[in-house]
Amino acid sequence: MKYKADFTPQALDDLSKLDRGIAERVIKRVEWLSQNIEVINPQALKGKFQGMFKLVVGDWRVVYTADFSNKLITIHLIGHRKEIYKV
Repeated sequence: MKYKADFTPQALDDLSKLDRGIAERVIKRVEWLSQNIEVINPQALKGKFQGMFKLVVGDWRVVYTADFSNKLITIHLIGHRKEIYKV
């Protein structure tokens, strides 16, 4: 079951700052997520990111929310694992 993936303006800005190769890996992984979200166990985040999930792409993280009833994934942030949670 495929979900639609939307990127917030912040996520698009984050994506535009990545090296092309890394950006392509992130996009491919988001596409994979949109097709497999119902069979994986999303990694929930805590604290100020409560209600959000993370997707691991090497040293990079994609922070997203999932609306299961509307089959929608919203990508909020994309960044290096050492920096992303300091936002």
